[in-house]
Amino acid sequence: MTAERAVGPDDTARVVLVTGGSLGIGREIARAFCQQGDRVVVTARGAEDLQAAVEDLAGAGGSVESAVCDVTDDRAVGALLENLLERYGRVDVLVNNAGIYGPIGPLVDNDIESWCQTVEINLLGLIRITKSVLPQMIARGSGAIINLSGGGATGPKPGYSAYAASKTAVVRLTEVLAHELASSGIRVNAIAPGFVATRLHDQTLAAGPMAPDRDKVAEKLQGGGDDPRRAAELAVFLASDRAAGVSGRLISAIWDDWADLAGRSDQLAGSDLYTLRRIDNMFFTEVSDR
Repeated sequence: MTAERAVGPDDTARVVLVTGGSLGIGREIARAFCQQGDRVVVTARGAEDLQAAVEDLAGAGGSVESAVCDVTDDRAVGALLENLLERYGRVDVLVNNAGIYGPIGPLVDNDIESWCQTVEINLLGLIRITKSVLPQMIARGSGAIINLSGGGATGPKPGYSAYAASKTAVVRLTEVLAHELASSGIRVNAIAPGFVATRLHDQTLAAGPMAPDRDKVAEKLQGGGDDPRRAAELAVFLASDRAAGVSGRLISAIWDDWADLAGRSDQLAGSDLYTLRRIDNMFFTEVSDR
């Protein structure tokens, strides 16, 4: 782990841990927290990408350091958290961004080991690091956990069954944890970042006809995609006091008027807004303008 200086638990700067923070959306989220003056730790599996991220973020404000960590490795996750707690005494904000697409194409053609590895990283890796961070958050009675959702979480995404299934599970886990931690002062939310141009989409293009949305993805990439800074701004909002009453929600960085949520905590508490539910024609009814 590279670091600027060690501090005690009484230091006023928040400690923010961003998994998958070396590239793309993760790096932009790390940048946004640095700009808030926070003490940011970015993790990923690639040391070179992490070093590049630290160099890129060095002038953004706050402080930034990196740690190589595979979220599927219990010992690596344990060592990371032990180090952070020894040096800082706490983790105030956890952003679970680490994730992969996994095999692309119909399930019947997928390699089962690659399929399971996708779930291992996207879901079980998130669970490992979240479970490791929670005890000290619960002890302090505060904390924010932000999970990155993805395509397929709110509707079918043919050709990406492992990715879609794992990300849908992340959203439901977000809801469950929010209920379990409601009395602990810890908020848990999920972000749908939109179509952001990242390395994941290169895999879609490389998959050729195995990816049913290849042409659509190529068209969106040509247009530049959605700005990752919107997801970063939403992450900062969800970790702030302005979002004190927001928990257990899946929020779109692009489509939702999330800044307006700051004054709607009472309304959210009694509603299913921004959650995953089945349209059953009893509690939820499909509305069509046709």
